[in-house]
Amino acid sequence: MEERPRDVRLLPKAHLHLHFTGSMRPATLLELADRYGVHLPDALGSGEPPKLRATDERGWFRFQRLYDIARSVLRTPDDIRRLVSEAAQEEAADGSGWLEIQVDPTSYAPRLGGLIPALEVILDAVRSASRDTGVGMAVVVAANRTRHPLDARTLARLAVRYRDQGVIGFGLSNDERRGLARDFDRAFSIARRGGLLAAPHGGELSGPGSVRDCLDDLHATRIGHGVRAAEDPRLLRRLAEREVTCEVCPSSNVALGVYDKPELVPLRALYDAGVPIALGADDPLLFGSRLAAQYELARVSHGFTDAELAELARQSVRASTAPPQVRDTLLAGIDDWLAGGAAAVRDPRRP
Repeated sequence: MEERPRDVRLLPKAHLHLHFTGSMRPATLLELADRYGVHLPDALGSGEPPKLRATDERGWFRFQRLYDIARSVLRTPDDIRRLVSEAAQEEAADGSGWLEIQVDPTSYAPRLGGLIPALEVILDAVRSASRDTGVGMAVVVAANRTRHPLDARTLARLAVRYRDQGVIGFGLSNDERRGLARDFDRAFSIARRGGLLAAPHGGELSGPGSVRDCLDDLHATRIGHGVRAAEDPRLLRRLAEREVTCEVCPSSNVALGVYDKPELVPLRALYDAGVPIALGADDPLLFGSRLAAQYELARVSHGFTDAELAELARQSVRASTAPPQVRDTLLAGIDDWLAGGAAAVRDPRRP
C-alpha cells in the first residue's frame, strides 16, 4: 500500500516572514471596510487574490496601493487586536509554533496616537494572542526603504527601547530598487548595538547585488527573500558559510512576477547550496496562501521529500529568536512528525 504523505499542517515550524496588514483574513478586510465605509477596489473586494506583477514600477505602485487601502481599515486598538489574534489562529492551524511578525508602526501611528502608543498596542495584542493560542510571537520593527534614513534611525531607537517587551529584530521593507542599503547603515547599527537581529529585505525585485549590500552594508543576520542570490554561486557559498538565513516566500515571488511559475523559484538551488531557509507567506491577504501552503509547494513543485521538509522546518526554528524551551519543543515535534505515526498523516476526510 502506498504511504500517504505526512500532513504539512502538522509539521511544527517557525514563521519568520509575515507582514502585519498582509496577515489579515480577507473576510476581516471586507467586514472592517464595510464598517468604516472604505471602498475596496475589485482586486480586494472579490474574495480572490488580486492579479499582481510588481517587476516594473507601475506594477509595484499598484501592489503598494492595494496594501495601503487594506491597511486603512485598521483604525482602533480593537482592530489591531483582532488582526493579531486571527493571525495567531491561522499560524496555529498551519503548525507554526513561533511567529515573528513584521510591522512599520509609522503606518498605524496617526490613528493610534503616535509611534509609541501604536507599537505598545501592537505588542500588547501580540502578548494576548500568544497566551490565547499557544503560538509564541515576537515583533520585527521594519523601516520603509522609500522614506528618509533619519526616519529609520528613529524606528531603530524605538525598537531597541522595546527589546525586552517583544521586539526582537529590525527590518527594511518596500521596493528594494529604491533607496540604497548603505543609506540605512546607521539605523541598523543602532539596532544591532541594542541587541536586535538585522533582517532587511533584499534579492527579490533586485538581483544578487541587493543581497550583497544587505550583508556588506547592513550586516544582515537574515535576508527577507534573498532568492536572487541563486544567480551568483559565490554569493550562495557566502550565505551558506555565514549561515545567513533567507526568508523565502515562493507564492509571493510568483504573485509579484519575479518568477513565472512555482517551479522556477530557486528553492532547490538555495537548499542544495547549504543556504539556511525559512519559508514564509509574506502577505497572505494579497497572495492567497499561508505558511503550510509554502511547504506543500516545496513538496509538489520542487520534489522535497518529507525528510527535506522536516529540515526546512528545523532551519526556520534555528533561525528564529524563539526561547530555548520553545525551540527544543518545536525541534522535538519535527522529529516526531518525521518518525511518522497517525498524528503526522493526513486524514483523508479532512478538507
